[in-house]
Amino acid sequence: MTLLGISGSLREKSANSRLLAALTELLPPNVTYTAYEGLAELPHFNPDLDGDDSWEHAEVQRWRALLKQADAVVICTPEYARGLPGSLKNALDWMVSSGEFVNKPTAAISASPHPEGGAVTLESLVGTLKMMSAEVTDELRLSVPMVTKKFAADGRLADEKTKAELRRLAEALLRPVR
Repeated sequence: MTLLGISGSLREKSANSRLLAALTELLPPNVTYTAYEGLAELPHFNPDLDGDDSWEHAEVQRWRALLKQADAVVICTPEYARGLPGSLKNALDWMVSSGEFVNKPTAAISASPHPEGGAVTLESLVGTLKMMSAEVTDELRLSVPMVTKKFAADGRLADEKTKAELRRLAEALLRPVR
């Protein structure tokens, strides 16, 4: 079973990437986790180029191949100006016409240092994923407020409530794949 993780943040010490790392520690041993780290390498989405066989961008092809091979996907994103980070939205735009998300179990997590936990971004992300026919149920959504207070000094997730929520989300995400 393969799980593809995407952090919506390009920051080196991103809380979103750390949440995904914490999630990987909760996965059963039969799950292979791969992190997609090519957001910054994707070109700006251009519908004139999408589907043009004469134009092939290696990172777009790699991104699509990773999604196609994954049994399930988890996306964890910060909220920037009450919206999705541009790099994540750009990556999702490259998938609109190609079908990799169709019927794919997909978890959506937003994390923010604010008390709302990126709720506006979470709804935007879920809306985009559902438009692409990803399987995003209510139990595959998680908003993590005050995220910067959830980690210990060594960068590991210390908040037990958040660990329990991640465990519940992972179980729900992998249930249809089994």
